[in-house]
Amino acid sequence: MRQTAEVGSPFLYFADDRLSHAELTAACLDGDLVALGDAYIPADAVETAALRAGSLIPLLGDALAATHLSAAWVHGCLAAPPMRHTVQRAVKRRLHVVPHLRVVYRDRQVPAEDLQRVGGAFVTTPERTLADLARTDDGDHAEAARLLAVAEPGAVARAIDRLEAGVLPHKRAALARLRALAHSGQEEVTR
Repeated sequence: MRQTAEVGSPFLYFADDRLSHAELTAACLDGDLVALGDAYIPADAVETAALRAGSLIPLLGDALAATHLSAAWVHGCLAAPPMRHTVQRAVKRRLHVVPHLRVVYRDRQVPAEDLQRVGGAFVTTPERTLADLARTDDGDHAEAARLLAVAEPGAVARAIDRLEAGVLPHKRAALARLRALAHSGQEEVTR
């Protein structure tokens, strides 16, 4: 598991932590704070992967990892967080997760080599995120995969290697999508 950022941040404000929801809303109206996922940050703070991931800590805790579109948002490929966060187990033990409208929970454990800690939260690595996005057949996931491939140039080849070596559902379709992405990326470079 890779460690990429400090745990927690003094720049993240959660409702009823240091300030009430009303105080945070007033600070937003005054232009002092802006919303970032489920948290608030100072208006002049640079939005980083660590801050985006840190805003998910109340949702993820120490046992869940952000995957799919949620991980793509943390990695900086999406401008806004997804309406429903996709999470998976980051620990071996089974969890009792209460169903929630804002969460898509997948019970399969993410292997430790596919996880990294960003801003104190578990997030899938860029190559695992790319493999997950390619395994889902819809426009939002395809666009996020394209943006992640541009942001992380070596991630497509590593995602292909990862899928070829492992066993995951929808592997063939994902490999075809990733190879097409790699081919289109090569065409961009040669133009």
